[in-house]
Amino acid sequence: MGKSSLINALVGRKAIARISKSPGKTRDCNVYKVAERLYLIDLPGYGYVRLSKSERTRFSKLIDKYLETRASLAGVVWLLDARRDPSAEDIALSDKLAQLEVPVLVAITKGDKLGREKRATQMHAILDKVGLTEDQAVMTSSVTKEGVGDLQKSILALAAEVRR
Repeated sequence: MGKSSLINALVGRKAIARISKSPGKTRDCNVYKVAERLYLIDLPGYGYVRLSKSERTRFSKLIDKYLETRASLAGVVWLLDARRDPSAEDIALSDKLAQLEVPVLVAITKGDKLGREKRATQMHAILDKVGLTEDQAVMTSSVTKEGVGDLQKSILALAAEVRR
C-alpha cells in the first residue's frame, strides 16, 4: 500500500483518496481538506513506477513549481518506501527542500514489509542518504496503522507552528 492508502489512514476515511493496485496512478495535484485551514496536497510520485521521460519531467516541474510558489506551504510529508534505497530523484528533492528551507516530515512507508531489526537499519540508511534526522521521520504502515497516529500528531504540530 502506498500514498493513497496512507492519506486514507491519516484522515480516518477509507476512500478519500482513490487506491489502485498498481503504483503511480496520481498524475495531477489532488487537494484534500482535512480540517479547518488544513489541506493535504497529493502530488504525483516519481519513484518506483515506470514513467516515460516526458512524464518524469512533467512531474518534476509540477512538484518544483508547487514547492516554489506556495506561500502557505506548512511543510512536506515525503513518502519513502522502507524497502528501497533513495533514488537520484530523491536525493535531488532532498537538496531542493533544503534549499527552499521547507520543513520536512518523512513517512517511511511499508514498514510492515520488513522485520523489526531491518526496519531500524533501513530507516537510518534512508535518512543518511537524504540528509535528514530521525526526529523528522516516522516508520509507517497503512496495513497495521503503525506510525499513523504519530504522523498525524507531527503534521498537526507542523501546521500549528506555521500559524503562529
